[in-house]
Amino acid sequence: MVTGILAGLAAGALWGLVFVAPRMLSMGYGGYSSVDLTSGRFAVYGLVAALAMLCGLGRRRWPTLRQLVAALGMSVLGFSGYYLFLVLAIRDAGTEMPSLLIGTIPLWIMLLGKPHGLRWSALLPGLALTLAGLLLMMASTTGTSNGAGLHFWRGMGYALVSMLSWTAFALLNSAWLKRHPEVNATDWANWLGLATGVGALLMWLAAGSAMHAIAARADSMRFVLLCVFAGFGSTWLATILWNLASQRLSASLCGQLIVSETLFALLYSFVWDGHWPTSGQIGACALFTFGILASIRAHR
Repeated sequence: MVTGILAGLAAGALWGLVFVAPRMLSMGYGGYSSVDLTSGRFAVYGLVAALAMLCGLGRRRWPTLRQLVAALGMSVLGFSGYYLFLVLAIRDAGTEMPSLLIGTIPLWIMLLGKPHGLRWSALLPGLALTLAGLLLMMASTTGTSNGAGLHFWRGMGYALVSMLSWTAFALLNSAWLKRHPEVNATDWANWLGLATGVGALLMWLAAGSAMHAIAARADSMRFVLLCVFAGFGSTWLATILWNLASQRLSASLCGQLIVSETLFALLYSFVWDGHWPTSGQIGACALFTFGILASIRAHR
């Protein structure tokens, strides 16, 4: 259980980085498109997964047709589709509010993935603390002055689709791994990577910017480095860690651990903006942390 919890928290720390990546680039008109960043990140993920499988060809199993189909479906829900809509949401609505909406994923997963035999009364403290943290963070966040604009609400719509996509992925992925204990976390991460990499290339060919246009931009090296880091660390490595957590923990406890993604995303956003969080935001982070601890205690 301890290994699963640590793996889930580490995955959240790596995932939090992708929330600030769009803000580190010139996005939108005259800059990179959401498809560029999504395709670049997941093309790297696919390449790393392919190399990992080739290096371990004598030890690793290759997927069957049914496993490959499952990986393709999961890759859309948990990777390319999820992140494409998240990048669009951050472009239109900023970092704070989309990350907070994504932060409700633990609540939905806990409600939908409660193990049999675990009483609702045991889950209520963790749920209440997490919800209180979300409400306090929303009240304390000042980056919503553009909320009256149509593009802000469009961004929140994208964030809602992104949230629904990853909630479905978390539940289905956990159930699939528990039905297939013969598939280890690294193999499954690599199979997901191959499926996601193929989808990323098709997405870029259909709607991405031309290579010469990307190379001509002043921050093209930053774009490449972000794609490499996000593809390797925030995707391949984070997926292995999350698969380890999914195999060792219930779906509801894994869902609570996703709060760490929101915490780290906000932390990285504060660092990038160069300012300290307000007392209300610090209080909200404390409530998130207590919610995780309460949930861990309920699942012992």
